[in-house]
Amino acid sequence: MKRIAALFVLVILSLAFIPQKKTRVIFFGDSITELGVKPGGYVTRVDSLCRVEGKAAQFDFIGSGISGNKVYDLYLRLEEDVLAKNPDVVVIYVGVNDVWHKSLLGTGTDPDKFEKFYSAILKKLKDRNIKAILCTPAVVGEKTDMSNPLDGDLNRYSNIIRDIAKKNNLPLVDLRKKFQDYEKDNNPENKEKEILTYDRVHMNGKGNQFLADAMWSAIKSLN
Repeated sequence: MKRIAALFVLVILSLAFIPQKKTRVIFFGDSITELGVKPGGYVTRVDSLCRVEGKAAQFDFIGSGISGNKVYDLYLRLEEDVLAKNPDVVVIYVGVNDVWHKSLLGTGTDPDKFEKFYSAILKKLKDRNIKAILCTPAVVGEKTDMSNPLDGDLNRYSNIIRDIAKKNNLPLVDLRKKFQDYEKDNNPENKEKEILTYDRVHMNGKGNQFLADAMWSAIKSLN
């Protein structure tokens, strides 16, 4: 009996030292995410928040952002840049270029196509049992009086993402609303940049921390 008990204890101890499988999280997006993996970027800041909370052994964070990407670019590179890496969670942060490039280059994405490609990405993730966190596009210009030229379109595309999240019962990081609320309280001069962005679109230090706080809260809340 003593030998069996000793073996049982050894088995329990050996199991205790088996490394836990980390939850692999991929941030999937455009240049904001491409910059997010650099020092001070939002992806690196999510990792820092995770470490501060003592959860570094539980998560593995990967950035997959490419400058200029729109929703159909994400769909086209989904297999190679996301599915092939076997993530457990994908944070989808896209929409700025779909709106911005319509006026800037004439190469944006029509709302109906935006919804179709977005939904197609989610279907592929669901088929692989990969959890998704959806994010609305934040800003193209930080003015608070709705005088940024693309505010109307950003609101429209954000509503599309909100509806998709609701329809599919998926977590939503509503960056559009969060940024608007923050700007109302912290941009009394109605500046078009240099509150959370350095160029109206891409994040400065405060903006990256703002993104990191919002995304980390959503990630650690997943069941």
